[in-house]
Amino acid sequence: MKNDLSKRLAGYKGEKAVDYQLSFLHEDNFYILNGIRLNESARFFQMDSLLLNKYYMIKLEIKNIAGTIYFDSNFHQLIRELDGKETAFQDPIVQSLQHEKQLKRWLKKNMFSNIPIHSLVVISNSNTLIRTSPHDNKMLSNMVVNANYLPTKLQQIHNKYKKEIISEKEIKKIIRQLKKGHQELDQPILKKFKIRKGDILNGVICPSCSFLSMERLYGTWLCPKCQHKDKNAHLKAIKDYKLLYGPEITNQHLRDFLCINSSALATRLLNSLDVSSIGSTRDRIYNLDIKNK
Repeated sequence: MKNDLSKRLAGYKGEKAVDYQLSFLHEDNFYILNGIRLNESARFFQMDSLLLNKYYMIKLEIKNIAGTIYFDSNFHQLIRELDGKETAFQDPIVQSLQHEKQLKRWLKKNMFSNIPIHSLVVISNSNTLIRTSPHDNKMLSNMVVNANYLPTKLQQIHNKYKKEIISEKEIKKIIRQLKKGHQELDQPILKKFKIRKGDILNGVICPSCSFLSMERLYGTWLCPKCQHKDKNAHLKAIKDYKLLYGPEITNQHLRDFLCINSSALATRLLNSLDVSSIGSTRDRIYNLDIKNK
């Protein structure tokens, strides 16, 4: 889990570094969408950044990798050397070109098939040394760019286009379709990290002293350790349940997780969330996709 967090933080910092470079672009040149994840023929693909205007699209694959990186076109992998240790990664060029094909198919399916697409791999760490074999230099320079050089590279691409391909109205229609098609990756934590259900400690955590577990008493939650009272302490626990197990929950599952005995109380708590449900009273399943409620 720590390794996963470290990778996510590195990715986030890399994307922020690229956002900074994109801020130098004239605001009328592009619409910018970040983190769009689409379903194409039952296969999902995600784009770190997608730039759109009346002439073309530019898809950015952002990599925050420290050290010296070598693009190996023979075996289609990226090799990183750091502190005397070599590590192999999936070739981001191959990945980017695959996502480009999927994006083209998705656009064609949604009746937008005439838009040129450029794919770039952006190395966000300015201290990273980028290398490849001499015969791959041209291909590498066309597709791989250091984040500091990104505004210049985008301007070079822009200078090649003179004729508008789509209208402003069509751009906004594409953006609406992209946002509508976007699906977040929402994988339950237990499943992702192969954690056993028995390893999870149930109960409502006290927001004041973090004691586990609070007790339900006269319509509120009471901490037996610090005597803190909180009517809504269960909301954080329900959010934790969704992250751990997924969005579906039953009355019995809620009772087990909150350490309460009353079926009626569990029903009241679930109904107070204003979430959707299916099934009869006995077998009812609630969906905790409550977004920002």
